[in-house]
Amino acid sequence: MLSVAPWLLALSVVGHLLMVAFQAKMTMIDLLVYRNGSPHLFKGDLYEWRLEQYADVFPLPFTYPPFAAAIFTPMSWVPWEASRWIWQLICLGCLYYIVRTSLKLLNLHDPRRVMLWTALTLWIEPVRTTLNYGQINLVLVAILIGTLASARNWVAGAGVGFAAGIKLTPAISGLYFLIQRRWMAAVWSFVAFVAVYGIGWAVSPTQSDKFWFQLLGDASRVGPVGSAINQSLRGALSRTIGDDVGTGKLYVLGVLVAAALTWFAVSKTKDALALIVSVQMLGLLVSPISWSHHWVWMVPALLWLIYEGGHLLCKIAAGLWVLLTGGYLISFLLIAQPNIWDFSRPWYFMLLGWGYPAAGMLTLVAIGLAARRKRNELLPGEEEAADGEPSRVSG
Repeated sequence: MLSVAPWLLALSVVGHLLMVAFQAKMTMIDLLVYRNGSPHLFKGDLYEWRLEQYADVFPLPFTYPPFAAAIFTPMSWVPWEASRWIWQLICLGCLYYIVRTSLKLLNLHDPRRVMLWTALTLWIEPVRTTLNYGQINLVLVAILIGTLASARNWVAGAGVGFAAGIKLTPAISGLYFLIQRRWMAAVWSFVAFVAVYGIGWAVSPTQSDKFWFQLLGDASRVGPVGSAINQSLRGALSRTIGDDVGTGKLYVLGVLVAAALTWFAVSKTKDALALIVSVQMLGLLVSPISWSHHWVWMVPALLWLIYEGGHLLCKIAAGLWVLLTGGYLISFLLIAQPNIWDFSRPWYFMLLGWGYPAAGMLTLVAIGLAARRKRNELLPGEEEAADGEPSRVSG
């Protein structure tokens, strides 16, 4: 299989680029929001602006911090058709880098294996929807996995702070530093975040104040919490009871369960990729909104489960991810639901709507069990060495 990997990658990339050229469904609507909305930062109405293409359903607002608008503004200087192609090529490069870095952390350095997995994961649902919508997820994951894997504290911390300045959810990555007791990396992440916040405030103090002190935490502004495309715990719980659970007791209980499972996953392992994946699974589970395309983190998760897991549950979790993302479950549920705002679902659609959160929690359990099994298989001297050895990070 590895011998045909270069040809398979070439075929996949060509197939994707043909879709960019001829597939009308590749609207790249989110890229259009980034591109058209960003200049409004300098006009003072960034968070009042709406993209009106889908005004009859949900006129899309700009939902990221001012710093994100500042770095996206140059995209508005480029014609739309050129922007589409530039962004797709960037995202393809990021997917290749994510696979390469994940396999490197697993001590699998064969470039043909990187090509094979890039070719295959290009066609799973979270990656496809990221590309179809023109989303930023692959770029953020590439930044985070590349910098978190660095042994240099300033590089690791700066990457997290920079990514969190573009979109808030990467801030959960700071937990990785606390787990590893990399205090200086945590400090660097805070410094970098303050710096990018300062840039946004310097460009537009009024828009910065509005985002950080008025709009932050308003999930309803981002989109429909109960739609099947929201694969966070809050989305799944809301569909289960038929109403938005908000930040009430049921949501808090879900967060506590996710936190407990994350502790179970990280408490007995020094494996860098396992720790990175565990922290990101926690972030996706507890975030109020985790669109299906945010779950591109399942790519490194899948690679770890397949190559490093060593436990039956790891194989089950890997198979579940392949079934869910290869079978385009969320796309099917979106077609089946009456509209994006209706929480009412038949019980079987409600159950299927737990797909990604269930797989995410199963992944955490699998990582924890695999880590404990590995420790139990070590001899006493080897176990002491494992306790003291640093995580696998790149220099």
